[in-house]
Amino acid sequence: MAEAVDAEPGPAKPMLLSDIRDQKPAIETLQAALVADRLSHAYLFVGPSGVGKEKTAIALACARNCEVAPGVGCRTCRVCARVWAGSHPDVRVFHPREDGNHNLKVEYIREEILPFTHFAPFEAKVAFLIFPQADVSLPTQHAEAANALLKTLEEPRAGIVFVLLSERPDRLLSTIRSRSQRVRFGPLPRATLADILEVNGVPADQRETAAALAMGRADRAIDLAQDDRAQLLLDWALRLDEAVDARRPGALLDLAEELARSGDRDLVLETLSLFYRDVAAAALGNAETLLFAHRSDEIEARARQLSAGDAAGRFAAIQETFTSLDRNANAEVTLDALLFGMSR
Repeated sequence: MAEAVDAEPGPAKPMLLSDIRDQKPAIETLQAALVADRLSHAYLFVGPSGVGKEKTAIALACARNCEVAPGVGCRTCRVCARVWAGSHPDVRVFHPREDGNHNLKVEYIREEILPFTHFAPFEAKVAFLIFPQADVSLPTQHAEAANALLKTLEEPRAGIVFVLLSERPDRLLSTIRSRSQRVRFGPLPRATLADILEVNGVPADQRETAAALAMGRADRAIDLAQDDRAQLLLDWALRLDEAVDARRPGALLDLAEELARSGDRDLVLETLSLFYRDVAAAALGNAETLLFAHRSDEIEARARQLSAGDAAGRFAAIQETFTSLDRNANAEVTLDALLFGMSR
């Protein structure tokens, strides 16, 4: 079933909170609040993308306002149907803007969002304002919009619920975080990702690598399964490992240049780091924990050549490279240093 994927803008298949997969603690927290009629005025859903945060927020709005099954939702009544179709006036989803830095502008907060909070709900019992990628829409480095919203969070009106979704809550103002009840969402199990990929028509021989690289995120698994992209990334990573082992300076320089120019640079590096993570695990006799279990023969063969300590060292070196690249270090020079460093 593909229901665990975060909702995209536009109509979506109606769901109940109980339909959200593999997020039991989060769902139980929200269901308990509904039963007690004690929803928080603001929630902060924290966790990876593609694990059901947005669909949970919409299902929560339906459950609170459903005409047929109040507190649960029914999928089919007038309220639930309009909420899932994105046409209910009291349930609004505010995605990051498409241009610039994607943050919401303070003028938009003042002209569109604050008037809504002053007059809603119009039809329902409770109005919901849902912010997917809240750390992108309201980041600390563009605090004007977040500060404009803050007064409403500090002095909420009855009948208004904010739901902020975030992968990186540390990028939100501390004042926003402190005024929201945090609900944690975790990565999805590999079996669930495999199920989602099957429903999305991904051939069996492409599912394993995509699920391994997805890190528990259904949206990423589906993306990586397109055109066998996950397998291409793994092939790229294995080519880098072979070149590092061969210790040929010319080949290492060429690969560093090619990788620096690649649009998949970070994904290739992440794939390589996960490969070394598996090699270290295999060298320590923990084959049951392999991410690339379907390639266990190759990984165990590599573990007989590379010690657990060396594999772990290469994993750490790649993480340090990510830090350097995040600080806008020259990509080709940084990758040169990584590949030559690992080849020593």
